[in-house]
Amino acid sequence: MRKYKVGISASIRRADGSLAIPEVDLDPLLNDQRIEVSSLADVGGGELMAEHTAGFDAIILMLEKVGEHTFSKDQNLLLAARFGVGFDTVDLEACTRHGVAVALAPNGVRRPVATTVMGFMLALSLRIPLKDKLTRQSDPGWAIKTQHNGIGLVGRTLAAIGLGNIGAEVFRLAQPFDMRMIAHDPYIDPALATALNVELVALEEVFKQADFLTVNCLLNDETHHIVNRERLAMMKPGAYVINTARGPVVDEAALIAALQQGKLAGAGLDVFEQEPISKDNPLTTMDNVILSPHALCFTDQCMHGIGAADVDACLAIMRGEIPHSIINQNVVQSEVFNKRKDDLAAALGSSA
Repeated sequence: MRKYKVGISASIRRADGSLAIPEVDLDPLLNDQRIEVSSLADVGGGELMAEHTAGFDAIILMLEKVGEHTFSKDQNLLLAARFGVGFDTVDLEACTRHGVAVALAPNGVRRPVATTVMGFMLALSLRIPLKDKLTRQSDPGWAIKTQHNGIGLVGRTLAAIGLGNIGAEVFRLAQPFDMRMIAHDPYIDPALATALNVELVALEEVFKQADFLTVNCLLNDETHHIVNRERLAMMKPGAYVINTARGPVVDEAALIAALQQGKLAGAGLDVFEQEPISKDNPLTTMDNVILSPHALCFTDQCMHGIGAADVDACLAIMRGEIPHSIINQNVVQSEVFNKRKDDLAAALGSSA
């Protein structure tokens, strides 16, 4: 009878066992004598190789790139749990071929990221960064404060690309602001939009009607540069763009041009096409843009929630169950996955 082996990203748990993200509670794993917890090799955002995953039954990932190079025929790996909901660093098809389930943490990020969107919208509409700067100028700044009024939200149009887990939560939080709410999402159940008082519209209408456009979709071939030069040109001169999804969903060069030319009022960006952004990126010099280093949603509650979801997924696999948050659902029909799951149950015996 052997132990259940879990590998934790070095970006979460360092090699010496200390937590790089202290809000993550690993105690359910660490305090279970049936489980052996180790830190994965510190590859940062590089490739996680097969030698790094050898011997593990489950791994919790941060930024590591997962693909064919991560797997070998004689491995035990059943689960790769991502710390978050993005999986653009994970080759889902390769994982499925090798019988590895990929779990996300949707419940951990839903409210924190939606709050981030709302934070951007409020800060942009109230012009908080500019008014902070005026305040620090004392008399000169105070003298011109009425020249920099913000805009009210009542009756304005909040538009979203994507009405999934996070997009729906954005609209739930926006309800008290009495805004008009529209969204484009060809994959969503229209009943959800109705329940949220959100009107589903064509993609072009989202751009044409938005006062605040929030991007909440996954990054894939279909959504890459879905916010582009042509669609930005459809927007109102006083409109704002908010992106908390993935940088390449927005054509950054086109967005910069629209901002420089005054075609948009401003933007709130937590993600970028190149991360970290370069020091000479024009966005860093724009007073009407609020920037965050892909971390605005990082709070104690967010970190704890994501960690709890990943830990729960690891424990579910140990019990022979299928975690609720598996993104490659077809893996559960995989012969490789099921054989490995049966082998794990036999190896753990009554300990599982």
